[in-house]
Parts: sequence; structure tokens; C-alpha cells
Amino acid sequence: MRVVFVGTVEFSLRTLEELISLDVNIVGVCTKKSSVLNSDFADLVPVCETNLIPYLYVDNINSEKSIEWIEKLSPDVIFCFGWSSLLKESVLNIAPMGVVGYHPSKLPKNRGRHPLIWAIVLGLENSASTFFFMDKDADSGDILSQVDFDISYQDDAQSVYKGMVSVALSQIKKFIPILQNGTYTKIKQNSKNSNIWRKRNKLDGLIDFRMNSRTIYNLTRALNKPYIGAHINYNKKSFSVWSVKEINNPDQNIEPGKVLKTNGRVFMVKTYDGAIEVVDHDFEIIPKVGEYL
Repeated sequence: MRVVFVGTVEFSLRTLEELISLDVNIVGVCTKKSSVLNSDFADLVPVCETNLIPYLYVDNINSEKSIEWIEKLSPDVIFCFGWSSLLKESVLNIAPMGVVGYHPSKLPKNRGRHPLIWAIVLGLENSASTFFFMDKDADSGDILSQVDFDISYQDDAQSVYKGMVSVALSQIKKFIPILQNGTYTKIKQNSKNSNIWRKRNKLDGLIDFRMNSRTIYNLTRALNKPYIGAHINYNKKSFSVWSVKEINNPDQNIEPGKVLKTNGRVFMVKTYDGAIEVVDHDFEIIPKVGEYL
């Protein structure tokens, strides 16, 4: 089974390494030199060079150059694990078996952008790792493999990402043999049960202390590394926040946003329904007690 691999993030790197360890015949890799869109960007070229795999730097996977390069490799299947743009039918139709993509949600639910971030922001307690055959629409193709995973209160973006990768690698070990011998099955998605999450913007990462404490906690852990971090605006500047702690504050006769206490670099702020401690952050100067954020 001849495979062309497409990817440009940490997940791509880990899955490519797994495929190589399984002796999958990777005949070419399409990747990027850099990416401003992907905070978890990873360089796949060292792995390609070590394993003597041809590679092509790609800006537009749907370009004539990309298509010609992939076609010359005569792949039986294309794996697209970690790519931020849709593949057009001119790419989807190159390989006889099609293109296997990946989406970390319980498809058909939660198609679209930033699935791990939105899952944590919304306080979901579980999601899924899904490999599917891509079609012209986003995340709507037939499912090849889907395995659930839990999201605990203590989890942040980094731990959820790590757990997702672990689940995905175990799935790859199971579905590679059935792809190779042609015994795989496809599960059609029911689009009536689907929804599409939108693209985030900078305002979605702003901590507004009129929110309740749990919402701020979820937002902060969702945007922890490898992502860009939540942020607080203070003195006309924006400062990243990486970790907060929910605090029970029974005194509701205090306006949201008031700084209640400081302890070294940790400071406590009143929220709508309680308070949070801002534990890990990039503030240059700690706000004073009595100030408002």
C-alpha cells in the first residue's frame, strides 16, 4: 500500500513516526516550512530525511504543482493528518482508496474549527478521535475509526492533546492492516446530527470577569500551550494567562473585576459568581488590591 502523507503540526509528526515504525510504505510527504496559523507547527523534514522519504514544501495543497507531484508517486491512499485547508476534489480523487483525514471530535457532532479548544471551553467531559474518508465538505466523510476519550476537570489543552495523540496512535495500529488487506468498512455520517464549530478570533480568548469562574477556568485551560493562551487587558496592554484556580467567594456584594488579594505573582480577582486566582501569567507588573480588570 503506497501512502502519500500530508501534515504540518505536532500531531502530523507523531502519526508519521508511527506509520514509519509500522513499516508503512510512505512514498512522499507534503508539508510546510512554517505556519502562522498553527501554534503546534512541527517540522516533518528531519524525519523524512532520516528515513529517505521524498518531501515537498507546499503552500497550496490544491495547486497544480502539488497535484502533479502527488500523482507521480501513484499513491493507493493519501493520509491528511493536520492540515488547515480543505482539499479539493482534484486532490481527493488522486488515490484509488481516497484520502483519510482526522478530526478530534465525535463526528458527526462538532465538525469545523478548533475542536479540542471548543470542547474544553464548553466544559465537555468527553470527545472522540475520528479517522474518516475525506470528501469535498468539512469533516463529513465516511468514518473509518472512532474512539472516545474523556476530558477531566484537571485537563488542559496540553494534556488533552497528549491523550488524543495516544488514542489516535492506537487506532492507526489497528486500521493499517485492514486498509492494507482491503477488509475495512466505512460508517456513513448522519448529517442531521451534525453541527459546525466556527473559527475562533482574538476576542474569544479575552477573560472578562463578568463571566462566572468556571467559564474563565475552562477558557484558560483550553488555550494553554501549545495554543496561544487566554489574555487579560490591563493598562492598555494584553497579557497572556496560562493557569487560574477557582476560588469560592461568598461575598457577592463586590463588583466583578476587582482585585481582592495578591500573594507574590498570584493575584485574586472577583468574578460574577465567585473569584479566581491568576496563577501563571505574563504580567509585567502585578495589579494592586482594589484595582479593576
